[in-house]
Amino acid sequence: MHICADGEGVEMSYADRLRAREREVGRPVRIGLVGAGQMGLGFVVQAARIDGMEVAAIADIAPERGVLAFERAGRADVRTEGDLAAAVELGQAVVVDDALALTRLPVDVIVDASGVPEVGARVAFAGLLAGKDIALLNVECDVTVGLLLSKMAAGLGRVYSVCRGDEPVECKALVNYVRDIGFTVVCAGKGKNNPLDPAATPDSVAAEAAAKGMNPHMLASFVDGSKTMIEMAALANGADLKVSRRGMTGPYSTVDDLNRIFRPEADGGQLPEPGVVDYCTGPVAPGVFVVGHSDDPVVVAEMAYLGMGPGPYYTFYRPYHLASVEAPLSVAQAVLDRTPSLAPVAWNAEVLAVAKRDLAKGELVDGIGGGTVYGVTDSAQAARAGGHVPLGLVSGARVLRDVPAGTVLTAADVAVDETTTIASLRRLQDRLLQGEPVRDLVPA
Repeated sequence: MHICADGEGVEMSYADRLRAREREVGRPVRIGLVGAGQMGLGFVVQAARIDGMEVAAIADIAPERGVLAFERAGRADVRTEGDLAAAVELGQAVVVDDALALTRLPVDVIVDASGVPEVGARVAFAGLLAGKDIALLNVECDVTVGLLLSKMAAGLGRVYSVCRGDEPVECKALVNYVRDIGFTVVCAGKGKNNPLDPAATPDSVAAEAAAKGMNPHMLASFVDGSKTMIEMAALANGADLKVSRRGMTGPYSTVDDLNRIFRPEADGGQLPEPGVVDYCTGPVAPGVFVVGHSDDPVVVAEMAYLGMGPGPYYTFYRPYHLASVEAPLSVAQAVLDRTPSLAPVAWNAEVLAVAKRDLAKGELVDGIGGGTVYGVTDSAQAARAGGHVPLGLVSGARVLRDVPAGTVLTAADVAVDETTTIASLRRLQDRLLQGEPVRDLVPA
């Protein structure tokens, strides 16, 4: 709450507060961005339109993409060498080819738009230790080690967050709203844009990807269901909801049918239990939804009067999510409110790696959106009991024995590369979940 000159309190917008902060501090919020692909480019251009914040530095393995992104945002003063920290202080745009270099620059927030779990883990861990807030357009990293990173951030007085604009965060906002007005959350989820095809590969979607101007690996991760599984796992962990069954139910639905389909089986729906995450195909996409419940006669009558249907199950629906266009809001929230838009509050869900085709002993797994594995969401308890391997850890893993297509991989099937940062953080997170305090796991 902020106080006007006449003494009356008003809630200021982030835009107003960012401008006020810049007047007070003498500079905008400085952002370091990892990745200048489709999502990163959108973020750079959108952030440039918001007073009080700026992308100060971009890291990309192809630096020319970072330079182009700045040019698309109207910046021509790009530096790639020399005293880059001084350049940032002077308000000049900086491009580097090493994501960890951002942690050594005077930026306030590091935003990771790489989509690569290992990159996200390295940047988040090093960035938090360097005193930066972290905002991820990399849900793949969050569903693998997000609980540890969140606990670590809290211990260091920093903010760790998944970015606004992605379905988990926008659906979490609906969950908060439904809970705040006294309804019980029965189901929270999203519409899936593409028909589910677990066998999809970059080669099989190459023509469609070219037509849409997309990376074929990214499109393959959408079509094979991995992205949906990852997003709903992040929502389950961030909203403390459950996964009712492996892979969820995933029916076809229209918006009008959401509260009929996503209710418990005992009441004619398709859910084994309430309080879960799920998804559907059909015209619900690109929106997110929550099905809430109230059977109080007064509330039911009021909801009917307000055009919300006969109850006791009600649909709360947001028909869009705006990806990188909304993501800068998480930067504002982190800097101004010191809170995340979404971060794990529990570890209820895992995304498991499943063989996309027959895998031969000795070959290497190529990771999310590739030709060897896809992801499926399950409860964390079931994942532990089965000894299953998280999807975010399998890139570069070696196959230990011949594995038939459709196998949910275990440690007996693949050997994870334990030298990676994300594997190391995952070991720490597993210890955290076993009850060891985070202060004993993270270096001071």
